[in-house]
Amino acid sequence: MNNSFFSKFTPKEPKFFPVLKEMSDVMLVASDLLIEFIRNYDHTTAAEYYKKIKEQEKKGDILSNKIFDDLNTTFITPFDREDINHLAGRLDDVTDYINSCAKRMVLYNPASMPPSASEMAALIKEGVICIGKAVDELDVLKKDAKKIKGYCQELHDIENRADDVYEHFIIDLFEKEKDSIEIIKLKEIMFELEKATDVAEYVGKIIKTIVVKYA
Repeated sequence: MNNSFFSKFTPKEPKFFPVLKEMSDVMLVASDLLIEFIRNYDHTTAAEYYKKIKEQEKKGDILSNKIFDDLNTTFITPFDREDINHLAGRLDDVTDYINSCAKRMVLYNPASMPPSASEMAALIKEGVICIGKAVDELDVLKKDAKKIKGYCQELHDIENRADDVYEHFIIDLFEKEKDSIEIIKLKEIMFELEKATDVAEYVGKIIKTIVVKYA
C-alpha cells in the first residue's frame, strides 16, 4: 500500500496516541497492584486489592470505548481504523485478565499463592512495560521502526518465559499438592495469569502488523 498521500495527514489526528498511552498506564498500575496482591496474599485484604484492580479495569474499558467513539467521528486516522480498534481491544484484554486473576483469588480463597504466581505476575509487568515503550514509538513509527520491532520481539520472549513458568508450575502442582480442591483453585488462577502474557504477546503481533503497513 502506498501511504505517501495518507502520511501527509497523520500529524493532524494525534489524539489516539495519548489514549493508547493512557491504556498502557492503566495496565501498569493494574500489574503493580497484582504483584503486591500476590506477594502479600491474605484473604482478609483480598477484597480490597481486587477493588483497586477492578477500578483500573473500569478505566481501561472507558478508554477502549473512547477509542471506538473517536474512530467513528474521525475522518483521517494515523493507521487503519481496524488496526487501532484491534490494538485498543487487546490492550484492554491484558487489564481484563489481570482483573480476572484477582477476582478468582478472592472467590476461590486458596490457602496460599505459589512462588510461580509471583514470577508470572512479574513477567506480566515486564510485558506491560514493553507494550508501553512500543506504544510510545507509534507516533514516530515512520522515522525509525527499529526500537518498536525490538519491543515486539521482547514480548514474544516474555511469553515464552511465562510458558516455561506455567508448565513447571503444573508439574509441581500435580506432584506436590494433595488437596484436589486446591489444585483446581491454583490451576485456574495461574491459567488467567498465563493468558495475560499471551494477550500481551498478541499486542506485539498487532503492532508488528502496523509496522509492516506503515514503517
